[in-house]
Amino acid sequence: MLPNSRQFDAALRVVGELRSAGYEAFLAGGCVRDLLLGREPKDFDVATSATPEVVLGLFPRTFAVGAHFGVVLVADGDHEGYGTTEVATFRSDGAYSDGRHPNVVRYTASAEEDVRRRDFTINGLLLDPMKDMDDLPSAAIDYVGGVQDLVLGIVRAIGRADLRFEEDHLRMLRGVRFAARFGFELEEGTSAAIRSLAAKTAAVSRERVRDELTKMLTEGRARQAFELLDETGLLKEVLPEVARMKGVEQPPQFHPEGDVWVHTLGLLDQLGVGCSATLAWGALLHDVGKPPTFRRAPDRIRFDGHVDVGVAIAAEICRRFRFSNEDTRQILALIENHMRFSDAGRMKASTLKRFFRLERFEEHLALHRMDCIAGSGNLEHWKFVRERYDAMPEEAVRPRPLITGRELIAAGYAPGAGFKEMLRAVEDAQLEGTIGTAEEALQLVRTRFGAEA
Repeated sequence: MLPNSRQFDAALRVVGELRSAGYEAFLAGGCVRDLLLGREPKDFDVATSATPEVVLGLFPRTFAVGAHFGVVLVADGDHEGYGTTEVATFRSDGAYSDGRHPNVVRYTASAEEDVRRRDFTINGLLLDPMKDMDDLPSAAIDYVGGVQDLVLGIVRAIGRADLRFEEDHLRMLRGVRFAARFGFELEEGTSAAIRSLAAKTAAVSRERVRDELTKMLTEGRARQAFELLDETGLLKEVLPEVARMKGVEQPPQFHPEGDVWVHTLGLLDQLGVGCSATLAWGALLHDVGKPPTFRRAPDRIRFDGHVDVGVAIAAEICRRFRFSNEDTRQILALIENHMRFSDAGRMKASTLKRFFRLERFEEHLALHRMDCIAGSGNLEHWKFVRERYDAMPEEAVRPRPLITGRELIAAGYAPGAGFKEMLRAVEDAQLEGTIGTAEEALQLVRTRFGAEA
């Protein structure tokens, strides 16, 4: 079935224009793979024999974002705002000395030569959109056996796997991600090369590693991805803190499923396609503090202080992977608060309402639910909090302040550090429902903190 999208139509126009100018041009890479798998591609890339200079001169609106690597973005001039099509010139790369970029980029007129420098056979397919697109396999151009590997469900490196991974070490993580996303197997030689070269991922920028891991966590098969990371030896290289979860026992009365690693996989198994990155990382790291706090006490296994330790470890992971401040705050908040649900039934009304004020509280609810399902299966605390949260109007959780510092000054109190304590006491009483007017608020301050100074 052909896609019905603006991006697809724009890519066809680019191919048509390039061919009219006398150049070869094909749809290339992931979009071809997805079309053959019956999936809707996210975008459509074009590979061509035209050099970047030609592409830049041929289309009215272009962006030379990667022209030194043969890549130009072509804006869809007929349809403002519909986006861009990535157009890459056929190339034959030289040696890679930094594990990411070729030392020399040589353009070539050979589509086959261009394909053979790509990463995996399933990503090395071209498609001629001018052929009968109702018969996609016949329109595919396959120099590397990618169509057969799609049928067999195999992720296989093009040519020698060790050479492909030496060129760009991130390809090892990408191979795991593709295998997990599509439910494929890693070809034996490809898997062996990853195990042999896994330590080389240390040379990859932490941002690129973070982005690959985030994709694994949010593409709907996070458990499979992390099981593969473990099997290939990549996990201990990129996330040793998570690898240490393996074999860390838990009290069976609360965790009949098994050790911390098995429990964490149970959470990852519940992450849906497109879930938020912060929730996904919160699920992965919520118990990262358990391995270093494991203690076999006389009564049972204990993890004293594992939440605080986990927050500290996760903060270091977020710093290492250069998460934004906003994402770091949310990931750490999820870890810091994931055990509070068991106390919710005993919380004062003011404490419970402040709990509900946590940013993106829906993610806290989602994490606790996954945590329960992956463990004992007891959702009693989650149901209690969910019902209270749904029933409580926003104005009850964040009511308009009865008084501010201005009213305290007007009442004769000198500005200072005590204002915060006074206003907190007033807000507590307001949230508890024991006061409801500014006059009652000022009377509470006078009673508790004394007459104005």
